[in-house]
Amino acid sequence: MTDAEGTTTSRESAPLLAADRVSFRYHHDAPVLHEIDLAVTAGESVGLVGESGAGKTTLLRVLLGLATPTGGRVLFDGAPLDRRDRAAMRLFRRAVQPVYQDPFSSLDPRVRVGDSIAEPIRSLGLRLDRAARADRVGELLRAVDLPADAASRYPDAFSGGQRQRVAIARALAPGPRLLLADEPVSALDTSVRMTVIELFQRLARERGIAMVLVSHDLTIVSALCARVAVLQSGRVVEEGPTRRVLSQPRHPYTAQLLKAVPRLPVA
Repeated sequence: MTDAEGTTTSRESAPLLAADRVSFRYHHDAPVLHEIDLAVTAGESVGLVGESGAGKTTLLRVLLGLATPTGGRVLFDGAPLDRRDRAAMRLFRRAVQPVYQDPFSSLDPRVRVGDSIAEPIRSLGLRLDRAARADRVGELLRAVDLPADAASRYPDAFSGGQRQRVAIARALAPGPRLLLADEPVSALDTSVRMTVIELFQRLARERGIAMVLVSHDLTIVSALCARVAVLQSGRVVEEGPTRRVLSQPRHPYTAQLLKAVPRLPVA
């Protein structure tokens, strides 16, 4: 990327992850994303909001390297993300981890929780022996407020909120710098959503992990994200500090969302 004077931006000052004029279409269908610019710096939390079909999840897939833009590029630490470069993608996977919407489907019911959490440690080439992996799993379970002995149990022994905590622990396993979370509390009961939101807040505060959060719930975005981007039909129509965007929207679509989208009380 270049600055306002046209000079090349160094990796040290570059965003952690950025979409640079990213467009995307599925096969011969109409474009889903239109020249999106979005950047996330180290330790920053950014919300993506918009109605169903706005392109939020597709953008998250592109940012995760699960789909290649049909226009523009994704930059990681200032360098273009190349899905064909296996070594570079392994480093990317260590640094950028997803948290999905449904904790019931994101965990294999046949695999013990401890093995599920340890899987990215093995698959991403982190060199820990069996004892060190077990210690790491125990530390991660404690980090998400679950007992270390949960490692020996299967997912069906846990509630929905506990399963999402397990999924978060697995995402934390390789020591990521950024979490990409797609509606991470929408499948949970209202009574447990706040506990998971508070967990995300604590992880951001204590570990300095950046986050991109897709959510229909603007109150959750306001609780977790300092900045928000509003998507409409695959375009970013408004972006800025969350407090300003939600209190003084400058685009009619944002104002419409504020009136129409259900919110979860956070007080």
